[in-house]
Amino acid sequence: MLRVSPIERFSSRVQNYARFRPSYPRGVVEVLSRECGLSHASVIADIASGTGIFTRLLLENGNRVFGVEPNADMRRAGEEYLADYPKFVSVSGAAEATTLPDRSVDLITGAQAAHWFDREKALHEFRRILAPEGYVALLWNERLVSASTFGTDYENLLVKYGTDYLELQNQNNGPNEFFPFQCRKRVLNNCQVLEYAALEGLLLSASYTPQPGEPSYAPMLAGLRQIFEQHQTGGFVRMEYETRLYFGQLSQAD
Repeated sequence: MLRVSPIERFSSRVQNYARFRPSYPRGVVEVLSRECGLSHASVIADIASGTGIFTRLLLENGNRVFGVEPNADMRRAGEEYLADYPKFVSVSGAAEATTLPDRSVDLITGAQAAHWFDREKALHEFRRILAPEGYVALLWNERLVSASTFGTDYENLLVKYGTDYLELQNQNNGPNEFFPFQCRKRVLNNCQVLEYAALEGLLLSASYTPQPGEPSYAPMLAGLRQIFEQHQTGGFVRMEYETRLYFGQLSQAD
């Protein structure tokens, strides 16, 4: 199987990613404010900010946010999406090399991204750019596979057609390994209500799904249409998620 670097995996999926990936509950910002000292004056580095889905919530809180993104196509999409926010700064960089000054941010965030980071190099970089007493917050939208028969059928579709879906699931060892000690966890409810076009776009935004021209592409979409027709109500299906937020302070020792 041809291996694609983590940075380039989403280059051909940018538009679907920007339009159809789920956002995050506003309650995430409330947790960060209550438990990590986030204020309107806090400076944030949103690592692997992508198309700006989570970054926007931080900007709407009034924060200055450095969106650090290594993929040029994703970064341009984020710049367009967030063009109306004067406190947004787009940065060509990565978790392992942000280009930001020493101790320049109060909070580091990573939404749906930390499983792609080189853990040791990223930890070293985070310690360098994070101000004393600053926090790191990592979050994921996790599909609730067993929340409905639709969720189960959608998962089975990914297992059947995903190019390396199970391998990627097994490689994600959990965010606790990212912290030098036990971090805290909060779980918030989240969902998407999707018509068929949005459901298809969500599927095609994933880095592990076949693309046009690949033999399994058409059968996968036929299977998706069948699942949608079986489970839709009034032309929509409901995708259930848990937004899992992990946060903590890093020790300064390497």
